[in-house]
Amino acid sequence: MTAKRVFDLALTLPGFVVLSPLMLVTALCVRLALGPGVLFRQRRPGLHGRPFTMLKFRTMRNGPQPDAERLTPFGRFLRAASLDELPELFNVLAGDMSLVGPRPLLMQYLPRYAKEQARRHEVLPGITGWAQVNGRNASTWEERFALDVWYVDNRSLALDARILARTVAAVLRRKGINAPGSATMPEFLGRQEAAPPGQGREEREGRD
Repeated sequence: MTAKRVFDLALTLPGFVVLSPLMLVTALCVRLALGPGVLFRQRRPGLHGRPFTMLKFRTMRNGPQPDAERLTPFGRFLRAASLDELPELFNVLAGDMSLVGPRPLLMQYLPRYAKEQARRHEVLPGITGWAQVNGRNASTWEERFALDVWYVDNRSLALDARILARTVAAVLRRKGINAPGSATMPEFLGRQEAAPPGQGREEREGRD
């Protein structure tokens, strides 16, 4: 077991004890506000691009409408407070994710990365990361990927602790939750021109 894995478990296990009541209340509120299906499940690329099922609380109504129309006021609150991310603690316990690392995006993005950008998959994906505390979704894709690769090259437990501390501050300030003019981050199209805001709907739920 690596030092990073010990670090993750040392924080995640007691975190469950503290956060379990909040998770139960959030799950109940999601059920009442959005109907059946409390959790959003989606295959995402993990270490070396291997797929795993990531868990989140739902924030959108089901339907064919654009993200901005399906995203409810309650869902916006969950995202602003990052409460929708809490089920990812189960992914950390399972070893599919770390507390800190590049955010897991969509499987269809894998062939679109430049060689340097693809290096973000050299480590486990994280609930939070260096990109999230340096602009969050207000950054461009290129900026986010550069920050992810910087983390891969400079990762350490001290840096992880720093990122976690800054994450708490970022959540409290509620800055950079969405891409400018969009309910979610626009679709990443590689070297092509980015999709218009609100057109990355294949993700259906997550703002990553």
